[in-house]
Amino acid sequence: MTSPSPDTPFPPLPPRRVDEFEGLGQDPDLDVDDSTGTERPVHLRWRFIGLVTLGGTIGTGLREALALSFPAAPGSVPLTILLINVVGAFALGLLLESLMRRGPDAGRRRDLRLLIGTGVLGGFTTYSALAVDTATLLGDALPIAIAYGVGSVVLGAVASWAGITGGAALHRRSEEAS
Repeated sequence: MTSPSPDTPFPPLPPRRVDEFEGLGQDPDLDVDDSTGTERPVHLRWRFIGLVTLGGTIGTGLREALALSFPAAPGSVPLTILLINVVGAFALGLLLESLMRRGPDAGRRRDLRLLIGTGVLGGFTTYSALAVDTATLLGDALPIAIAYGVGSVVLGAVASWAGITGGAALHRRSEEAS
């Protein structure tokens, strides 16, 4: 191994070992860049950034439309935001479990995960609004604020579990049918 030089402060990396374990433990968030042929993190690829941005725009627009159409009265529990987060948690659990059971996170499955999971459902759910709503309720009714904040997280976790369970059941059903 060579020592660092003034031009390169770090020693060079050892060559990659090629053996029977090649490919195992590969980072699923690395993808081969078609233009250079090198591995590049997914979050640095314009195509994937575009998918997340498009999905996020759709999800955020849908959430805002629902929040404006069904606003909470001042001082009351914002049920629209609660339902948005619970439905989003369920849908995310269902989507990710369904995609995971169909194979590795690559190609079309990765595109769907980024577009719908990270983008649409990430923009649709809003735990920042949950935090603001909980803080607003804290000034008026401490027990209601605590119940709303904790209840939202617990309901979201249960909904996510239900989505995961539903995705697994759908996969089993499709396997039995084929």
